Amino acid sequence: MRWAIGDIQGCADELTALIARIGFKSDRDQIWFVGDLVNRGPDSLKALRLVRDLADNALCVLGNHDLHLLAVALVKAKLRKSDTLKPILEAPDRDALIDWLTQLPLAHYAADADDLLVHAGVVPQWSVDDTLALASEVQRALRSDPPALLAAMYGDEPDRWQPSLKGTDRLRFAVNVLTRLRFCTAEGRIDFRQKGKPESATPPWMPWFKAPHRAAAGTRIVFGHWSALGYYNADGVLGLDTGCVWGGALTALNLDEPGARPVSVPSRQPRSIEQ
Repeated sequence: MRWAIGDIQGCADELTALIARIGFKSDRDQIWFVGDLVNRGPDSLKALRLVRDLADNALCVLGNHDLHLLAVALVKAKLRKSDTLKPILEAPDRDALIDWLTQLPLAHYAADADDLLVHAGVVPQWSVDDTLALASEVQRALRSDPPALLAAMYGDEPDRWQPSLKGTDRLRFAVNVLTRLRFCTAEGRIDFRQKGKPESATPPWMPWFKAPHRAAAGTRIVFGHWSALGYYNADGVLGLDTGCVWGGALTALNLDEPGARPVSVPSRQPRSIEQ
């Protein structure tokens, strides 16, 4: 049985409670994590260890906060004021945790169920095969030369998909789509300044999953990253970021049970309007 769980962001106690609430059994179940295991929450180190220790029972893709942790650890990217990553960086098992993260993919596809797992989204021009191919390009770069990829990944340009993109521009665009996307145009131009609810966008901008003629339409895309969106199960996609780190909830859904209802545990964090 496959369960999917939304953005944890260091909310380790809520993760423990949610795993218990769904009745997880290691001889039967697999949990799909949408990424952003760490950062902003109170116990990123514990959350990271919890997911890693699930071993083959966990399937996780990298989120933007996970990549930021890798950049801080491996290329000395600057810690932000709101980061809660220091306990990981100072942990005795730091190197093992960082190495484990570098092995994670940015996309996973279950062909039998026609489910695609990413952290943020997919631009309308990408098919499932395109998405997997580009995610694999990033993963190969991350595994072969982590500092080179991580040092080059920050930035919002290029802001539109072109198959002719090469080198760091191509990798940066793929990272940005897979780990940061919320709004785009029908032509695949992306914008990261907008972070609000779907209805806050003005034309030509729209939620990526509302774009017409999406090449990946027909495949269920499981994602997180968008706490202002909240739980969303429509348009052939499943959004699971219910803002646990901001005082919302941590949410799971049984991917294999038709008509399943989401299962949530309330956040133990103070309610915040920041997202």
